[in-house]
Amino acid sequence: MSRRIAGMAVIVTGGARGIGRATAQHLARLGASVAIGDLDADLAASVAAPFGDRVTAARLDVTDPDSWSEFLTEVAHLGPWDALINNAGIMPLGSLLKEPDQITRTIFDVNVFGVINGTKAVAPGMVDRGHGHIVNVASAVGRLAVANGATYSASKFAVVGFSEAMRAELEPSGVDVTLILPTVVQTELSAGVPAAKGVKSVTPDEVARVIAFALRKPQAELWVPRWIQGPTKFTQALPRRVTAVLDRLSDAGKVLSRADPAARAAYEERARRGSG
Repeated sequence: MSRRIAGMAVIVTGGARGIGRATAQHLARLGASVAIGDLDADLAASVAAPFGDRVTAARLDVTDPDSWSEFLTEVAHLGPWDALINNAGIMPLGSLLKEPDQITRTIFDVNVFGVINGTKAVAPGMVDRGHGHIVNVASAVGRLAVANGATYSASKFAVVGFSEAMRAELEPSGVDVTLILPTVVQTELSAGVPAAKGVKSVTPDEVARVIAFALRKPQAELWVPRWIQGPTKFTQALPRRVTAVLDRLSDAGKVLSRADPAARAAYEERARRGSG
């Protein structure tokens, strides 16, 4: 059964930039009421402004349960919530052996605990009403880990596992959980990161359209681009010695190692301050 997005009340975290911004705008154009949460409240407000009263923005630190409570109070006039898009994330890159401990913790605080905190804050109301939808934006590296992004990959693997566990936990209550796995997306977060051979980078709008598709027709897992899911699942089912050969023949495992430091400089500085 297809659901209508028009009339839905949706929360989008990390909605001031990149995938979150594109998703908030796309859903608003489809008639949803959208609450944008972001650490940069001013930038989030500028995203919300063109849509009038149906879209609002407020400061949200996804790592802080108290901030979630304050955010939900501020945007409560748009609820109750039909969907939560856990999108906020950061991706500092580099060798784990040179990664400061604080950066390691910050990546997990934002990428993992941000998703957990959001689910704890919003899902109980969905369970009480007997319906709702949580969409967790992970990454292709949550299924296929690559060098020079060990902590980021680990955080996205955690989101994959968390999503699968919560799907089983919430399904009896009528709450859907969808996992979104984009490849390289043309955002500041992926600045300087090359696409793997044969896999073009995707735009934030393409990811937003897949998220909208998920809200209409809930599915467990959706990749962006959509076509890559089948080949990836097939490859993962092969013996490890075969996948090792395929890894050597392709450059998929080297994309983060080949990231351009100069192109990433501005993003890395902001991400390492924990500003997402």
